[in-house]
Amino acid sequence: MKKIPILFVAAAIIGCNNTGNETAKTPKADSPAVASAPAKTETPAPPPMDSATAMKKWKEYMTPGDMHKMLAASDGKWTTEITSWEDENKPPQKSTGTCENKMILGGRYQESIHKSDMMGMPFESRSMTGYDNSRKVFVNTWQDNMGTGIIYMEGAYDAATKTLTLKGQCDDPVKGKIQMRQTLKMIDDKNKFMELYAASAGGKETKLIEMKFVKK
Repeated sequence: MKKIPILFVAAAIIGCNNTGNETAKTPKADSPAVASAPAKTETPAPPPMDSATAMKKWKEYMTPGDMHKMLAASDGKWTTEITSWEDENKPPQKSTGTCENKMILGGRYQESIHKSDMMGMPFESRSMTGYDNSRKVFVNTWQDNMGTGIIYMEGAYDAATKTLTLKGQCDDPVKGKIQMRQTLKMIDDKNKFMELYAASAGGKETKLIEMKFVKK
């Protein structure tokens, strides 16, 4: 039998000890605080969950499903053609690079390593993409050598258009909070197309990057 996750054990312990039968101390009637304080209404605790149901929910949460299999289909090495816009009023810059995808942690997340030149400098990034079985959303983190922060995005997959759309925000040292939107279209087994957009507070959305992926 698999070990129960630590978080579940902690939750079970809290649930078992929170009986709701503690008797509150009643202040003396002549206390000034009692005369002026309104009566408190406590929200009843949710009913405890039996261990079999809890284990079933944990198993559903931790087991890779169809969305994880879809991610795994992109495992392997890819070549990339990148078009980037440093200034929307200037011609874009073009470069080429590589991307390698690999499912990790038992097929639950896909790690992607990108290498290329960006705006005349060596560029390297690592991203992690997964599907949250509980919230029914794709989740993604991104880190690269052009910053010291981590971008977090989440979103949904549209089967009709074969497009994964992720949204989030990042910190720009010049513009402040930037809203991000990324689309990744699965053209076929060997071709993908990514677009990245950004918008500062009160500003219009502009395209930063587009990238063509071809599987080796």
